Amino acid sequence: MSDTIRKKNKSGKKIAALVFIFFAIFCSIFFAAKGRINTSPANKTALAIVSPVQNLFSWVGDQVNFVIDTVSEIRHLYDQNHQLREEVVLLRAQNLAASELSAENQRLRALLGYKQVATQFDLVAASIIGREAATWSSVVVINRGTLDGVADNMVVVTELGLVGHVMEAGLNTSKVQLILDPRSSVGALIQRPESRVAGIVEGDINNPNQPQMVNIPKNADVQVEDMVVTSGFGGIYPKGIVVGKIAEIHNDEGGLLKHGIISTSVNFEKLEDVAVIVASREAPPEPLPPPPQTPGTESNPQETAQKLLEAQQVQQQAQQQVQQAQQQQLQQAQQIQQQAQVPQPEQNYPQNNSGGFSQ
Repeated sequence: MSDTIRKKNKSGKKIAALVFIFFAIFCSIFFAAKGRINTSPANKTALAIVSPVQNLFSWVGDQVNFVIDTVSEIRHLYDQNHQLREEVVLLRAQNLAASELSAENQRLRALLGYKQVATQFDLVAASIIGREAATWSSVVVINRGTLDGVADNMVVVTELGLVGHVMEAGLNTSKVQLILDPRSSVGALIQRPESRVAGIVEGDINNPNQPQMVNIPKNADVQVEDMVVTSGFGGIYPKGIVVGKIAEIHNDEGGLLKHGIISTSVNFEKLEDVAVIVASREAPPEPLPPPPQTPGTESNPQETAQKLLEAQQVQQQAQQQVQQAQQQQLQQAQQIQQQAQVPQPEQNYPQNNSGGFSQ
């Protein structure tokens, strides 16, 4: 019992001391702020006693405020970092979409430029949406069909050259057989004016990325880097579409023919957008260049053409005048002839009583 009472007395004294200290601090701060107290030795002693405690509480308060501010700032930075990460993901997606649209825009611009140049063709733009797994490099699927005017055996091209032809047209999609397919055959010829050798371009099962031009006579004028274009034979492919260049030339086993390996102008590994030729017309011939003029006698072609036109007009007028004069002469001759054919009127003479004519 005595120990318990002693402990309670000590606790009461400590509480009383703490209350006194806080009260003294409060009074000192209050009266100092009001300026109504003069510092005495007793007050100095009290201040010296409570100053360490005051500094301790001030330091603890500062640390608590620092921790609170730090935690708040960390939370703010975390939210901001999370928001910035979401914005980065969104901007990356937008950048990727913008890059894809830019690439598609460039491809469509190239097709549009080809459409403006190839005025003999009516084109329908299409995109490749699939490839057959069994014949990856031979057949592709495009997003155009009969509802868009596409039909079987229509030719498929890009601005770079020949792609293939439609082998099966559906309502909204169509299958396109590439010229790399070993089953395809395209009538072609060497574009070089000195050569003009004809042959057939078909796919090579041993080299699926490069077709070959076959049925070339052994002594034919075919060289490496010769440009190969469609010949127009066969009724499917129009004449003059670029196929590629001769990369290699090899002799056949029989020794009478040779074939050329073609480096296609179209990159089939990166093929994405194509154009279908839904109508074809013969391209108009290019105007003939004017003949070379003898030095010293050069003339302006426009002035010469104008003079020639004026001379033709004068000649036409002269011919018209001659025709009019001939018509007038013919009319006059007809009038004279009509007058000559008119009969003369008969003369009536008086008769006498004897029934004869009187003198």
